[in-house]
Amino acid sequence: MSFKIVTDTSCNLPLRILEPEDIKQVPFSYYPKDNEDDIRQCFDIENFDGKGYYESIKNGLLCNTTQPSPQYYYDIMSEYAKEGYDCLYVAMSSGISGAYNTSLIAKDMLEEEFPDRKFYMLDTRAASLAEGIIVMKAIEYRKQGLSIDEAYEKLTYDSKCVYQIFTVDSLRHLQRTGRLSNAAMIIGTVLNIKPILRGNEFGKIINFDKVRGNKKAIQAMAEVYDRIVKDAGSQTVCIAHADNDADTAYLIELLNKNNPPKEILSVMYEPVTGTHVGPGTVALFFMGDEDCRFKQ
Repeated sequence: MSFKIVTDTSCNLPLRILEPEDIKQVPFSYYPKDNEDDIRQCFDIENFDGKGYYESIKNGLLCNTTQPSPQYYYDIMSEYAKEGYDCLYVAMSSGISGAYNTSLIAKDMLEEEFPDRKFYMLDTRAASLAEGIIVMKAIEYRKQGLSIDEAYEKLTYDSKCVYQIFTVDSLRHLQRTGRLSNAAMIIGTVLNIKPILRGNEFGKIINFDKVRGNKKAIQAMAEVYDRIVKDAGSQTVCIAHADNDADTAYLIELLNKNNPPKEILSVMYEPVTGTHVGPGTVALFFMGDEDCRFKQ
């Protein structure tokens, strides 16, 4: 194993993918707004009670989220460095989180203490399973025997090629947590429409389209996939949802209809990102070309 891969819990990948590759996750935390001492973390998405959590949000639970401190990064990577490994951190988008910039503080500490080791921090400008796709690419490159320098270069390019599109039941969660402007939230509320959003080239959330009804929203996402996906048959396409089995099943049906991927990985949204997007969200992540983040 030429280098160690580190990511964060935003990557939304199941432990069955991460643990065999010895990939540790830096934890994001969440807590009820009225109880700051009830700090929670989620490392194992397949044992997370997403149905119960998102039902609680529907019933009025408000949660806040926090990013990791530099110490988390330092503790994980310093142990690897002591064992003689270089480290590559695959980070959540700097466009919606300060985690990447926090990791750079740890990088300075690590490079001072371990001058013979390499520490790469990769801003994927992605979240959830879009970030997870880059983690899986990192695994692939390491298995191919690439050096950490070669892997970082390829992953930097790959990060430009990940397309992120999602639909939400309500914009108020994104607005409340500061991930979307008040103006965009008001438009969605007044028109009583189903908003479709995407991640842009900076890893920020922007409006993509608005349609009436869940079915049309899922169809619109599938149409974007058919138009933008590159070499679908050779890639793992990913879906994250916030307790929305019906729309997820419909999306999978549409993806397999015209341009079926090699594999579809579908999981529940992990609770930190899920807190921001809200119950009912369905998100689709796949690889396009290097200009795909500019495309509507």
